[in-house]
Amino acid sequence: MSTVNPTKHLTNLDEWRRLGEANIFPPESRVELINGEILDMAPIGFNHSGHINRLNMLLTKLAPVQVIASIQNPLQLGDLSEPEPDFMLLKPNADFYSSRHPVADDVLLLIEVADSSLNFDQNQKLRLYALHNIPEYWLLNLNDVCLEVYRKPNGEVYAEKTTLYSGDNITLSQLPNISIQVSDIM
Repeated sequence: MSTVNPTKHLTNLDEWRRLGEANIFPPESRVELINGEILDMAPIGFNHSGHINRLNMLLTKLAPVQVIASIQNPLQLGDLSEPEPDFMLLKPNADFYSSRHPVADDVLLLIEVADSSLNFDQNQKLRLYALHNIPEYWLLNLNDVCLEVYRKPNGEVYAEKTTLYSGDNITLSQLPNISIQVSDIM
């Protein structure tokens, strides 16, 4: 008798979008497509959402008018991934990305806010963003009360990692006219 091992069914963006159109997932579900796998994401807690609101208020005020702020919206990364980062600053787009989701080349800054998802964001998401050349990835680490800044994607890693704390300042690499106090987002 032969042995049959179960295999994963990986999906791509076309199938992923058809599943969404068919309402396979309940409206309240939090799922993302990462490397062909459909992953359940943790519910967003008060502290997490409050920090996203703080980032939104501060960065939209400081960013040039034409830069688009995107909160927990899809980002198409190749044919197998469509994460929904907590916050992004995107290059200007005439239709505000209503005819397509942004891709890596559209991203000026990508931020994930992490408490329960810290390990996932420091590993799987970091690799995904580096592989797709997201130029600047911030991980607002609520557990350790710090901001991890990743720059210069190089394969599956970032060549530059800086950890900043409440008394530090940060200047955006893609928008060098924007400099903020880390304490303003912590």
